[in-house]
Amino acid sequence: MISVDAYREQVAELLGTAPATTVPLADAAGLILAEDVRAGVSLPPFDNSAMDGYAIRAADVAGAGRDTPVALPVADDIPAGRIDVAPLAAGTAHRIMTGAPLPPGADAVVMVEDTDRGTETVRIFAPAAANAHIRRLGEDVAEGTVALRAGTVLGHSQLGLAAAVGLAELRVHRPLRVLVASTGSELVDAPEPLRHGQIYESNSVMLAAAIRGLGCAVEVIRSVVDDVDEFRAVIEPKLADADLLVTSGGVSAGAYEVVKDALTGQGVEFAKIAMQPGGPQGSGRWNGVPVVTLPGNPVSVLVSFEAFLRPALLTALGHTDVDRRRVRARLTESMTSPRGRRQYRRGVYTPVLGEVTGIVGPRGGPGSHLLAAFTQANCLIVLPEDVDAATEGEEVDVLLL
Repeated sequence: MISVDAYREQVAELLGTAPATTVPLADAAGLILAEDVRAGVSLPPFDNSAMDGYAIRAADVAGAGRDTPVALPVADDIPAGRIDVAPLAAGTAHRIMTGAPLPPGADAVVMVEDTDRGTETVRIFAPAAANAHIRRLGEDVAEGTVALRAGTVLGHSQLGLAAAVGLAELRVHRPLRVLVASTGSELVDAPEPLRHGQIYESNSVMLAAAIRGLGCAVEVIRSVVDDVDEFRAVIEPKLADADLLVTSGGVSAGAYEVVKDALTGQGVEFAKIAMQPGGPQGSGRWNGVPVVTLPGNPVSVLVSFEAFLRPALLTALGHTDVDRRRVRARLTESMTSPRGRRQYRRGVYTPVLGEVTGIVGPRGGPGSHLLAAFTQANCLIVLPEDVDAATEGEEVDVLLL
C-alpha cells in the first residue's frame, strides 16, 4: 500500500500549476494572482485632506478656542479633483474638501465642524496640530513597492487596490477545466424511478459542487455504464477540452471495474492507499490529460477529495495555503481504527471556552456508504496509521471542514 502523504504528493505533482493568463479586473474576482503586483503610483498619490474643512498653518491657529476664535481670510477653494492648487500664504486659509490636494505651505487641516463655515473669512474655534487630518503621499503604498503578492486570492478589496495603483488587468492562474464522470450500471439519474438493485447517482453532484467551489470550471458526465467501450466512447472525445479528468467508481478489485479496465495500460496506475475509507485509487495521464480516479462509495469520494484532490487543485490554481485548519480535540467517546491505515471519521467539533483544545465526537460509523452522517459533520477526525484505538478523553487531530 502507498501512504496517504506519498499519494497526496503524487496527485499534486500530476496536476502541477495552472498556466497564467491576463484578464481584466472585472473578470479576476476569485482567481489567484500569478505574479507580484507593484504599485505604479503611490497611495495616496499626493498629500490630501482627510476632512472637509480648511487648510491652514498650525502656528496661525495655535491660540484658537471656543471663546477665543481665530479669524482668517479664505484665499481659495479647493474641491476634490482640482489640479492647479495655489500655495497657502501665512495668515490665510483655503477651504478644502475631503481628498483634495493640500496646498503648498499648509501643514494642517481644521475640520469644518470646528469653524463657522465662512467662505470669505472663517472663524476657527479649535487649534490644529501639525499634520492634523492630512493623508500623506505614499503612506498606504509607496510607488514601486509590492502591493499584492503572487498567490493572493483576488477578492473585492484586492481588486480595488489593483485599480487604485493604476492597473486595468492582472496576471492570474487560469481556472482549471475539470471533467467529472461517475460510473456504475446501478446508477440512475433522479427523478427517474428506481428499480430494485438501482441507486440514485450522487457522486458527480458532490464532486462537481466541491470542485466548482474551488474556482474550477466543471463539466459532468453522469452514470456511465460498466462497459469499457462505452466508457471510452463517452469520455475520450471530451479530454481535449479538459485539464483534469476525475472519475468515481470502477477502481476496486471486483469483476466489473470499468475505470480500471479501461485505463490500465493507458497511462493510469491503480493502487491501494493506506487509508480508510478510500483505499482504492488511481492516477496518471490518459491521452496526456491528468486523471484522478476515486472509489465509488460516497463517503470515500468526499474523503478522497479532502485528502488528495482539494489540496492538489488549490496548489494548481496558485493558492499558497491549501490545507484545512488542523486542531487538537478531546474525544467524547472511544474509537477504533484498522492498524496500518489512516482513518478519517466524520465528527462534530466544539471549541471549549478558555481552553486550547475543544471536544469532538464521531458522527455515524466508519462505513463509506453513510452519507447522511457527513452532512451533520463539521470536521474529520484523523487517527494515524499506528493507532488502532483511541479512548474517551484522549486528544486527537481534527481537520475542520
